[in-house]
Amino acid sequence: MGKKVVTFGEIMLRLVAPGYQRITQASCFEATYAGGEANVAVSLANYGLDAYFITKLPKHEVGQACRGFLRKYGVKADYIKMEGDRLGVYYLETGASQRASKVIYDRANSSIAMIKLGEMDWDEIFKGAELFHFTGITPAISDSTAEVTLEALKAAKKAGIMVSCDLNFRKKLWTSEKANRVMSGLMEYVDIAVGNEEDAENVFGIKADKTDITIGELDDVGYHQVAKRLVERFGFKKVAITLRESYSASDNGWSALLYDGQEFYKSRKYHIHIVDRVGGGDSFCGGLLYGLLSGMDNQRALEFAVAASCLKHSIPGDFNLVSVEEVENLMKGDGSGRVQR
Repeated sequence: MGKKVVTFGEIMLRLVAPGYQRITQASCFEATYAGGEANVAVSLANYGLDAYFITKLPKHEVGQACRGFLRKYGVKADYIKMEGDRLGVYYLETGASQRASKVIYDRANSSIAMIKLGEMDWDEIFKGAELFHFTGITPAISDSTAEVTLEALKAAKKAGIMVSCDLNFRKKLWTSEKANRVMSGLMEYVDIAVGNEEDAENVFGIKADKTDITIGELDDVGYHQVAKRLVERFGFKKVAITLRESYSASDNGWSALLYDGQEFYKSRKYHIHIVDRVGGGDSFCGGLLYGLLSGMDNQRALEFAVAASCLKHSIPGDFNLVSVEEVENLMKGDGSGRVQR
């Protein structure tokens, strides 16, 4: 039995225009299921932990198929409630070269958006758990998901559980002003915060100096300032920031830093040619949380997270379907991509 971890959020039907087609060209869509916290749960289950995903799904066949999809990858669905009328949908158009990828949401009034206080037995859910993970997407879905997120956080702290949060700002779901107001109230319960080069600015107004992500230039000193200010403001035990250098939609530099309130850690940088970048941040979270829960020191946990998420960029779909051994091989320097025989 692995360590028990719990994630909470929305999983959606993911419809992708085939290949690099635009949505306006597509005559069919490739269907899978995906969502930030579900993606993390799949990573952790894949690494051997007991990963429970908490959500609401419609009781009809699409909801049943979604629940089965999670179970297929080892995620425990014991506490998923089968209620409501619809599963949220997102459409993905995969970018290439200088054309960016595009996401269109169709998720209003989904089953999870209608969740109410008291529906989930958090005391039961958190029995024996060591970690609770959520993202900034969940409280952005509706006012009621924000209320239930706070309810879950209070129960997690009552149970003495470590809490992690990927800030994950989504401008299509709420404004920076509302995100700041709601997320600030949740951060007092968070031990580990994860964000990218834009989240801290968009949610909390904390910006890295001397950086322009649109021309692929990042300055580590600016991100040290961001991490320090986040720790000073919210008292996080650890802050991780993923550093994506966007040369084009097809080619990125990928690295990260971690700050534990005293020392900064910087990972190696990977130059990646992208197959599917959606879920890249979630795969980083999954790798980092696995590393920390399995006893790795800060530097090794960070390297594991970056290597895991580097590999994710080569896999279609939101889920990071790699093994611990594959990640560790890349960490050792085997990034040649040669056929394994």
